[in-house]
Amino acid sequence: MRGAAEATFRERIARNRRNSLLLFVTFLVFVLAFGYIIGYAWVGDPAGAFFGLVIAFFAGGLSGLLSYYAGDKMVLAASRARRIEHDDAPVLFNVVEEMAIAAGLPMPKVYVIDDSAPNAFATGRDPEHASVAVTSGLLEKLDRDELQGVIAHEMSHVRNLDIRYSMLVGILVGTTVLIADFFLRSLWWGGGRRRNDQGNGQLQLILMIVALILAILAPIFARLLQLSISRQREYLADASAVELTRNPKGLADALEKIAKDQEPLEVANRATAHLYIVNPIKRFEKHSRSLFSTHPPIEERIRILRAMETGGVPQTGRDAG
Repeated sequence: MRGAAEATFRERIARNRRNSLLLFVTFLVFVLAFGYIIGYAWVGDPAGAFFGLVIAFFAGGLSGLLSYYAGDKMVLAASRARRIEHDDAPVLFNVVEEMAIAAGLPMPKVYVIDDSAPNAFATGRDPEHASVAVTSGLLEKLDRDELQGVIAHEMSHVRNLDIRYSMLVGILVGTTVLIADFFLRSLWWGGGRRRNDQGNGQLQLILMIVALILAILAPIFARLLQLSISRQREYLADASAVELTRNPKGLADALEKIAKDQEPLEVANRATAHLYIVNPIKRFEKHSRSLFSTHPPIEERIRILRAMETGGVPQTGRDAG
């Protein structure tokens, strides 16, 4: 993949990164504005609006510290992943080592999940503390080129800092839900201070109505933004994987095999589903065009990779917009 095709390929990666960053900044601004409005509506003056920001800071800070230092361990434990060494799976180790070198990254820790459903994910706070986990089904059902495509996809998540990015977005979603829940509960118990002066009292009433609407809708909006970012990062990781392997066919064949496999991944759940290369919850994968999907449509991902086999770089669907 040289010349104009490669230039277009890199433009595509750059566009995906810009889209993800734009979504993240939008998300961050939304959370800050949400906290400010809730604080003003609850306390009744501009200075009091920072009350919402303080709650957001502490709630987000605590969950952030926990996620940053222990999130990967919790995910791996919840997925029943066991750490392995080179002699336990030499082919897997060699492929991971190859892709780590190609990506210019340190060797991650390698885990295996004893499950016949083929799938994989990466986690960790940065490349120096990254882990890659694959199922035993993936090792049994994929050939070496396909396995290389999957590992390249996961190493791309590490290189692109998606593993940290996902954690930050998760913290923003959690903070949004906490603020909304706090506000709604405070209304239920008659909380909030009412202003007696007419001007500020009317403004507080208006913001109270706005805050109430936001408190109901914000968690839904936050979740949609999170899922949109997640879909963007999957497209980006696919493109980055091809950059590492120079072999779009390997990843395309792997995605086809994983998509056709009907075995459910028993250890997966809605909290960890977005981490996997393909949504492990089959009933959600069938509706992957939905706004509530954690992954872009797999047929769209395969179509793009097939086009790359002949040097083409088609536009993605609506998710890559």
